[in-house]
Amino acid sequence: MAPVGKLYCVPTMTQTKTIRSVCALAGLELEIPEYKHFSDNKKPEFLAKFPHGKIPALEGANGFNLTEGTPIARYRYHKDEKIYSYPCLNSVSIVSFAGLAPNSGLLGSTPEDVAAVDQWVHFAEAEMSTFADVITGMLNNYIPYSKGIHTIMAEQQLRSLNTLEAHLSTRTFLVGDRITLADITVASVLQRAVGVTADAAVRANLINTVRFLETIVHQPKLEAIYGPTEYTEKAVQYVPPKKEKAPAPPAAPKEKKEKPKKVAEDDEEDDGNLVPEEPKEKNPLELLPKSTFNLEDWKRAYSNKDTRGADGSLEWFYANFDKEGFSVWRVDFKYNEELTQVFMSSNQIGGFFNRLEASRKYLFGSVGVLGQANASVISGVLILRGQDSKAAVDCAPDFESYSYTKLDVFGNQEDKAFFEGALAWDLEVDGKKWADGKNFK
Repeated sequence: MAPVGKLYCVPTMTQTKTIRSVCALAGLELEIPEYKHFSDNKKPEFLAKFPHGKIPALEGANGFNLTEGTPIARYRYHKDEKIYSYPCLNSVSIVSFAGLAPNSGLLGSTPEDVAAVDQWVHFAEAEMSTFADVITGMLNNYIPYSKGIHTIMAEQQLRSLNTLEAHLSTRTFLVGDRITLADITVASVLQRAVGVTADAAVRANLINTVRFLETIVHQPKLEAIYGPTEYTEKAVQYVPPKKEKAPAPPAAPKEKKEKPKKVAEDDEEDDGNLVPEEPKEKNPLELLPKSTFNLEDWKRAYSNKDTRGADGSLEWFYANFDKEGFSVWRVDFKYNEELTQVFMSSNQIGGFFNRLEASRKYLFGSVGVLGQANASVISGVLILRGQDSKAAVDCAPDFESYSYTKLDVFGNQEDKAFFEGALAWDLEVDGKKWADGKNFK
């Protein structure tokens, strides 16, 4: 079979893997010419065919040239004398290759399957690849690094992976009972994610997703295209680039120093008029009197002991707590009507805790999701330095999305029961039972 065209690409790109996989499964031959990025794509002959200089770029055997683009490209997929309209954002050439082999089933065999394939292709590009691209760009110093943006992008990507995990818990492939363009596209993005952000701790909760990835990348016709999957043990962290030392300026000729004259009294008086530097403002919590309650010791006790019972962490807390130096607060999310899936609400708590990082040495938290999907609340407790909750939580930009109520765990039995339930993760509020939670420690 003659090649359907030439594909100018970088082999490791997710789009390249997707296009080559589609061709392999559809039985289409594709020519991969030698290509050097940032060089060949700037040459006049390349730009004459692909004015934006972007890859992957397909030079069709019939003279039709394609590259990725943001407008919606409609492609008609013929099967059994029916025509299904197939919209696809980006990677226009991928859809075209699949359509060149209508009997391959890569685009689905019914209108419903076609729509479902389209859904997962869009999901991979908009909900998975976008976040991975931003994180990778910052880690490689292509984009100015921002800790806040990195955190938000990682949270959003984790949400997408959890959605994928839930879908794959009852099926082998994303759509139907055989591999489709949806599986190829998602696997291409997923293979990069497990090597950068989805580390061992994250993958422990993505058993079905990892199984799915291994199934796709080890298909006999695709194994050589995807290559080995490199799983990271710890999510890659940002390392600032080393600053280059500026060359030392040539030494200036030495000037003869005159002996200092005797300082006059008037000069001494003038020195007193200099404006002193403004002292660096301390965190108000640092100015509090020293406390007998060691928050780090409490965190260790909570982590290593059973919560309830003899010699449990609660017993340790009541024996060591300093009511003057610390306080206990109930925290409630103000907008529970917006909550949907339990795992998404749990991720929201994790994001809130990430944004409290600057107060880690002043704060401990145990907050959970109570209830079920579309009928849940977020509630829990904080143990914090001082008697003012705002001083410890206002480092989080979204702290005002929560309400804070001070608890008297020594004098009020209702407050005490709430506090102990939140720590033991068996709290129940208005008939809603604890479903999932996070600790800040």
